[in-house]
Amino acid sequence: MDTKDIFKVLSNETRLQILHWLKEPNEYFPDQDVDPYTVGVCVSCIQKKTGLAQSTVSHYLSMLEATGLVIATRQGQCTYYRRNEEAFSKFASVVAKEL
Repeated sequence: MDTKDIFKVLSNETRLQILHWLKEPNEYFPDQDVDPYTVGVCVSCIQKKTGLAQSTVSHYLSMLEATGLVIATRQGQCTYYRRNEEAFSKFASVVAKEL
């Protein structure tokens, strides 16, 4: 895990908002066809909530996935994203030790 890359990804307000929404997906995305905690939230639902272009949201989610903060799961026509809580725990430990 590269701490600098994670801080870079977290420096964007929309990416932070997406992570916040994915922390409590039932609250922010109540009409999911799948369990949002085990499978995730469909990228189209995230895109609608942000109001941004699909390509922008996909890029943001790719950045979050590259750092390990989210996990992508493809099912049918949709890619679902969920938080990787283990990565958040590791990141918090690294920050606590090094900063």
